[in-house]
Amino acid sequence: MLLAVSEMRKHRTTVTPHLNADHLVVSGIFKRSRNPIYLGDVLILTGLILRWDAVLALPLIPVFISILERRFIVLEENRLRITFRADFAKYCQRVRRWL
Repeated sequence: MLLAVSEMRKHRTTVTPHLNADHLVVSGIFKRSRNPIYLGDVLILTGLILRWDAVLALPLIPVFISILERRFIVLEENRLRITFRADFAKYCQRVRRWL
């Protein structure tokens, strides 16, 4: 998550989910995942569930992922698709949404 924020700051673009990006960041951690911050959120949730031995909460992980995709990722990707058109399309072909 810190790598993603650092990379976005280096390119002088926003990390705020509902703002329009000034630049399409495709370097650093973004070469591996289109959503490294959300991936970090999911990994932290998974780690906490396992650390607290709350295995009955494991089904919440796919629910959390679904909420992230519907409320944030799809909207962000639509804005990026409109703003960066062909560059974003090429990026999506090279880099998967999660890993």
